[in-house]
Amino acid sequence: MPRLANLTLRAGKFNLVCMPRTIDEGFREFLSGLTPSSTESEAAKSHRASIKACIEKNYTLYRFVRIGSFGNGTSISGHSDVDYLAEVATGNLKENSSYSLTTLRDVLDARFPNTGVGVRCPAVRVPFGTNSKDTTEVVIGDDTARKSSGHVIYNIADCSGGWMDTAPDAHKAYVVKQDDRLGGKVRPLVRYIKAWKFYQSVPISSFYLEMRVAEYASGESSILYSIDVKQFLARLVSREMAALQDPVGVSGYIQPCKTQVQRDEAWSKLRTAATRAEKARDAEQAGKISDAFDWWRLLYNDEFPTYYY
Repeated sequence: MPRLANLTLRAGKFNLVCMPRTIDEGFREFLSGLTPSSTESEAAKSHRASIKACIEKNYTLYRFVRIGSFGNGTSISGHSDVDYLAEVATGNLKENSSYSLTTLRDVLDARFPNTGVGVRCPAVRVPFGTNSKDTTEVVIGDDTARKSSGHVIYNIADCSGGWMDTAPDAHKAYVVKQDDRLGGKVRPLVRYIKAWKFYQSVPISSFYLEMRVAEYASGESSILYSIDVKQFLARLVSREMAALQDPVGVSGYIQPCKTQVQRDEAWSKLRTAATRAEKARDAEQAGKISDAFDWWRLLYNDEFPTYYY
């Protein structure tokens, strides 16, 4: 009997998607839905141009570069906002970083008055729509004249009025190094872990998860997603979701959550996820593929593909 298929609509076009029979096929199909469409990418580019032009009119702008999930190729379609680093002249910044963010907010609000521009430290948030994919965040900072593995270290707001170090190029290079070493499988693994965060509304830092996955991958010789999603979640539980010492040695300790309330919720959801991933892997090993799909769908709040009998 010929294999059935379903139609999905992406970027205004119909694509034929085979319904999965194996766990590996399920993860491949899942990844295609997690990856932002060309429409999302084009929208981000149009917002970039207008925001950059606004900053250039009000600051001495040396660099305007995409950072974060979109910049690193680990964003989740419909959920990840777009982040940029605006490197400006030191003289454009105030001693108090909170005041610097407020100033940038006022500048962007004057240009985009109907969007609801606001501060979300360490960035200024410009929501062009109601979804995260329509939101751009701008981190403002200056060059510290120091480097990490050849990459510039910047000063950005520390959310307490002071300034802290960050090196987005160094962090990206760390992820890319592990991704290249493991045949391009690390960034998809990051996406699978972030998908759990977004689909289950887990109040945990995307940056923390990204660095944790890269650090985990640094000790692996190969990646198989049904195994490594399970093992990563189990390791995060065994380490009690502890803060991560920045693997590139710039940002000190990277915290998983901003508040204790968030940590308590994230910890509870992490333990549930780890159990579900273990059940999924056990079912797969026992040849109970349908059950394995059911457990993955539980972990991802029914966003994981449906098993085709």
